[in-house]
Formats: sequence, structure tokens, C-alpha cells
Amino acid sequence: MAPTLFYYLSFLTAIALVNAGLPSKIYGVNLGSWLVMESWILPDEWVRMGGDNCQNCSGTCIGSEFALAQKYPETVDQIFNQHWETWFNQPDVDQIKGAGLNTVRVPLGYWIVEPLVNRTTEFYPRGGILQLQRGLTHLRDAGISVILDHHALPGVASPNQMFAGRCTSDVQFYTPYNYHRALIWTAVMTALSHLDPAFGSVAAIEAINEPILDANKTPGYGDFQKNFVQVIRAVELTLGIPPVSGEVPPILASQVNVTSALSAAATLQNNFNPEVCRVLKDAVPIFAQVAQQLVLNTSLELGGLSSILQQRTALVTNFMDIGWQYNNPSNPADAAIGPQIYDNHLYYSYGGVADANEQAYLTSICNLKTIQTHAALGSSPLLIGEWSLGTQFNANASDVFMKQWADAQKLAYGKDAGWIFWNFKLENSTLTADLPRQWSYMEGLRRGYFTQDPSKFNDPYVCDAYINVTMTTTTATSGLTLLSDRRPQRLALILWLIGIGLWGSFPLYHYVSNPN
Repeated sequence: MAPTLFYYLSFLTAIALVNAGLPSKIYGVNLGSWLVMESWILPDEWVRMGGDNCQNCSGTCIGSEFALAQKYPETVDQIFNQHWETWFNQPDVDQIKGAGLNTVRVPLGYWIVEPLVNRTTEFYPRGGILQLQRGLTHLRDAGISVILDHHALPGVASPNQMFAGRCTSDVQFYTPYNYHRALIWTAVMTALSHLDPAFGSVAAIEAINEPILDANKTPGYGDFQKNFVQVIRAVELTLGIPPVSGEVPPILASQVNVTSALSAAATLQNNFNPEVCRVLKDAVPIFAQVAQQLVLNTSLELGGLSSILQQRTALVTNFMDIGWQYNNPSNPADAAIGPQIYDNHLYYSYGGVADANEQAYLTSICNLKTIQTHAALGSSPLLIGEWSLGTQFNANASDVFMKQWADAQKLAYGKDAGWIFWNFKLENSTLTADLPRQWSYMEGLRRGYFTQDPSKFNDPYVCDAYINVTMTTTTATSGLTLLSDRRPQRLALILWLIGIGLWGSFPLYHYVSNPN
């Protein structure tokens, strides 16, 4: 049974503002390759930084942050600081604001909380937290909402992926030790989101980006989901932030600073489960180091932070949705306490969904049932947190079609909470070739594929001729289809649960290689 406090709070979920702190309709972009590097997005710069132009990121090829930091331990901090300063800064914020977008998703690695890193076996650059503080200040001043996405988890959560921070087949995230480290990261990020003025527009924290599809390979993930939410709500209780109603326990109300309050909260075994108590205890010295690094005020004395914190609202917890995994996965809806939103990532680039032609693509997307299907399983509000304009016929995709393709996807993905495009920009170079027009929102906007107002369409009736049209599709069966691509890319675990009743009674899953 849940501890008494959280058992009570679970009843508040239904009446909470489910997407509190987020826009009522999300139109956004990912800040990919800023604080978690994916070299396919900026291959020329990556080579200048000392990396390799890898066909894949495994082996001895320097294709990940881990590999570059291991190769250049004396200069890696300086190398990455230069990248962080130039890849995302005020002109980018101005472009995002000028494009009418209201939200960004910021992929982060666990190593941004530097005390969590075991420097004897784990190699990552230092200083990212200061760059995050800088970037969030710009976003706050622009009035842009932020989702902090735990994209690269301790121990590596996805095999042979650039976005995991380290390219390895040795996946160790799904263990008690690394779940615990991820929860400490969550506690620290929750505290920062409420305490640091720079984090003022942070509205949500996402627990994990694209866990392994097969739930049999993610033992303990359901417990992690519940603990993730409970850690966030425990930190918020400690700080006196809703959705907690009633009085803060006296032991917390009497504390004079945040670290003493977290230490006191760690003793409340009747309120929090043992793992949450351990996380709060272990987070104290780590939070103290990060707070010192960021020069934060942590005093809770009357008239100080306490009065400010009373005006804060609860963060939105965020998970990949129930449809992401198969083999009897845990349902993240069961973890909800207060506002919660769900995420799915949809890409058409690698086949198995529709034949490689314009009509088949538009027929497929215009009849997409993912949002309705997943909502019936409790995953609502649903956000499409990654998508692109990539196709299997990129070289032959006309500008006319690209406008239709953008409109049709926006129509499909905007039926619930909204969408966040991958990515905000790409390097324009010989190595990226035609990728920017498929994967860069700003390039798509420049070419007219996207409308200046993201809520509008070049043709709002683009789907009328395709709805309820019988589709001709490539042969596919239920289960995993492994597809490859020749470009240096990361494997993205993409779930397609579409058209049940339209394509048959079996969901289609695609474990595909793609450039995101």
C-alpha cells in the first residue's frame, strides 16, 4: 500500500490541472545536440571538436560525448563549453519566439548533475549546468515553457545510441543502483526548478527518453515510474508547493534552509516509501554542491524563499506513454499524483508503415489512430514529443508535398496536447546534405513548409481526400522490424500503434535506425 500521504494525494490527480504550467496547446521544438550531443546533427562541428564522422557510434569511433571525453580528458570541458555557448544562445531563442512556438524540450544527460558521475569509469564534460542556467534564463525571459527531458540516463538506457551519451551494448540503467541515481537527479532538478529564478519557465520533467521497447528487458521500470513521481512530489512537499493540501508536517515547517528540510523529509517514513526516503537523504549533499555551483539562495527564513515558493505550482510529470513498450508493460498512468502528461515519438522515415510514396504517406497519417488508442489506455493528455519531415523518398519529395506532409502531421499530432518537432535546427553543411529540410524546424519554416503561426496550416483541408481511404501498405507483421540506414545515426526506439481496426487487430512496432 502506498504511504498515507501519497495514497491521499492520488485522489487529487483527477481534479488537478493535468497540464498545469504548460500551454493549453503545445507547439514546440527540441533543443537537440545542445547539452546531449548527437553528431549527425552537426557533423562538421563534431569533427572540429575532435570527434569522428562515424557510420555508427560503436567500437573505437569517437561518436559520443563519453568517447570524446575519454579521448581528450584535459581539454574536453573547454571543447564542450565552446559548443554549448554557440549552438544555443539568444538569437536561437529569438528565432523560436519569432516562429510563434511556445515550448521547448531540453534533452539532458545525468552528468549535468556532476556529483552523480563516477569519474573513474564515466567520462563526460563538466560545466553543462551553468550553460543550462544561461539558456533557461533566455527562455524564461522570452516566456517559453520548458520540459526538462532526462534523455541520457546513468548506466545507459538504450543500446548503441548517440543520444544515450555513451554508445555501448552494455545497458545498465535498469538496475537498482542506476534507478537510484536517476531519482537523485530528479530530486535535484525538481528543487532547482522551484528555487533557481533561471528555471522559472520549467513546467515539466520527463523521466526517461525512449526506454527499451521490450518490457521484459526493463525490470523494475514500473517501480521507477512511481518513485519518480513520488520523489518530485516529496521535494515539492518539502518546499511547501501544491498539489499538497493541508499543512506541511511540523518537522518541515521549522527548517531554515532547503538542505535541512530535505534531510528532515528523508526521516518521514510514514509519508514516503523507503526508496524515496533514501533518495532524499542521498540528494542532500549533491543538491548542496549544485546549489553552490549555481550560487543559489537556499534560505527558507520568513520573507525569503518561503513566500516565493508558496506562489509556485506543481511540476508536470512526463513519461513515454503506455503504448511505447510491449510485453505487458507498466502503465505510467498508475504512477500519477497531480498533473501528468504523456509522450510518444513518431517517424515515418524507415518503412513498414506505408509504401514509399506521397499518397500512401498522406493516407496513413490522415487516418492515424495513435492518440485515440493510447488515450483509451490512460495516456492522455498525449504529446507527440518528437517527429520530423523525413521520408523514405527524401530526394524525390517535392516542396509541394513537404508542405502537405507538414500540415498533415500537425493536424494528426495536434488532436491532444500538441507537438514538439525534432529538431530546432541542423548544421547546414556538405555532410548534412538534404537533412536540414527534413529535420530542422527553422529550415522548414524558411522554405514555407511550416506556417509562421504554428497553429495554422498551409492547407487545413489537406486530409479531406484521404480520410477513410483504403491504404496499400508494405507487407508487415506484428512484432519488431529491424531497419537500417547508411548515415551515421542513433537507433531510436519508435513505437507505432496505429489503425487498430483499420490495419487489423495487431499493433505494429518498429525498432528502427534513424537520424535522431
